Amino acid sequence: MNIAVLCSGSGTNLQAIIDSVRNGYIPAKIALVVSDEGRAYALERASNAGIETLILNAKDFKSREDFDKEIVKNLKKRNVELVVLAGFMRLMSPYFVKVYKNRIMNIHPALLPAFKGTHGIKDALDYGVKVTGPTVHFVDEKLDHGPIILQKAIEVKDDDTEETLLERVHKEEHVIYPEAIKLFVERRLEIEGRRVRIV
Repeated sequence: MNIAVLCSGSGTNLQAIIDSVRNGYIPAKIALVVSDEGRAYALERASNAGIETLILNAKDFKSREDFDKEIVKNLKKRNVELVVLAGFMRLMSPYFVKVYKNRIMNIHPALLPAFKGTHGIKDALDYGVKVTGPTVHFVDEKLDHGPIILQKAIEVKDDDTEETLLERVHKEEHVIYPEAIKLFVERRLEIEGRRVRIV
């Protein structure tokens, strides 16, 4: 199965996925890494692994949908069956979600449905929760809303800072994201409404 990874930043989750493909844990090929940020370190990680990359600047397109149509065109060209968002800082348009319905995954650094948005770690810490952790979910038209695939609970320590908590959450992300992708590639995920069953 061909997968594509969309990134905007340093690409630590991308690296975990690359490593999992390389060691055979994920029986798939990363056909393309797409970034909307030309200086993203994720692109370097991809080229170091010999993976094809594509840089698209959203400002070059009239609308979000036009931008997404260009991505979809490139994904279809490479027969991509699964789209993996790894720190991709853009909302997908309804067009994109429709084309790849139940075939787009995202990882969020909080236990959804709590603390949606771009500050999941900070918001959880500020709220004073005792437990947080990453969520892998399918992407739908709403922000951080689609059916949940995997979650991992992490205890929040009294002396945690945003940095220390982020480090522990990231560590777990790098375990559960490859696991979720592996389950998808092996066709072991069944979606019924909001529930995702592992078969």
